[in-house]
Amino acid sequence: MPKPILQVIIGSTRPGRVGPSIARWFYDLAVADRSFDVELVDLAEVNLPLFDEPKHPRFKSYEHEHTKDWARTVSRADAFVFVIPEYNHSYNAATKNAIDYLHYEWNYKALGIVSYGGMAMGVRAIQALKPIFMALRLFYCGEVTIPLPSVPVVDGVFSGNDVLNAGAKAILKEIADVAPSLKTIRDAHAS
Repeated sequence: MPKPILQVIIGSTRPGRVGPSIARWFYDLAVADRSFDVELVDLAEVNLPLFDEPKHPRFKSYEHEHTKDWARTVSRADAFVFVIPEYNHSYNAATKNAIDYLHYEWNYKALGIVSYGGMAMGVRAIQALKPIFMALRLFYCGEVTIPLPSVPVVDGVFSGNDVLNAGAKAILKEIADVAPSLKTIRDAHAS
């Protein structure tokens, strides 16, 4: 039986961002876990314009090649971990834009969130995203929140402490536990 595909999605797209360093930390933990085939997906490289499809995503009638490419990427995943910043007490626009491009491609898949920020640690971004993910029928498997003032990225490298590493491993275990059942549900809905 093939391993589930876990995509670690870097939500920040701005120059000077720390998201890739934090995503690399989580990616390395996921690879070491050996329960998944892990892909690193950078929204800066995906480079979606502001949502520009004329039809609602529920129709899966995409006109633009960038949307078709994004749909193929998300469709092949069994689970996601979004690595997102907190901006102005919420999530960032690039993350929401990427989510809004699609609908069914997200359904019945496992989800974790790694959020980072100041002393609020990205908690408000997670809380704002949870209802969106629930509406897309994603199964929430946990979160890790990172306070950058006390656990910073140093020289482009993020090294989680024992608490953050344990939180990340708990997300991975939960995703590994539920991903096969969610695939069964997806397959039933597809037939």
